[in-house]
Amino acid sequence: MGFHITHRFGVMTSNPPLSAFRALLEELNELPGDEEHCSVSVTHESKWCLGAYGGGYLIWENLEGDAPRHITGVSEENILFLWEALAKGDIEFIEREPWLPGY
Repeated sequence: MGFHITHRFGVMTSNPPLSAFRALLEELNELPGDEEHCSVSVTHESKWCLGAYGGGYLIWENLEGDAPRHITGVSEENILFLWEALAKGDIEFIEREPWLPGY
């Protein structure tokens, strides 16, 4: 199964090693005043996407039409764990999180 990551400034990398996730998350600490480029994400080939913002804010959505959902206050370690699950295609695991409707 394939996936890609989207870096803070929009560059995408296909199927990087899972060890790249920590550096991806650390991009959120760069240029804290930049409100335009404020997220990074992992997208599975099934079009499920898990985007991360500062402060542990996550958005979970299927880019082909499912309504977005979010959670706040997620630890960095849990974000990395969820990204790894998504990269492996474990959508059901991610669905178990306490998602709230909308952005």
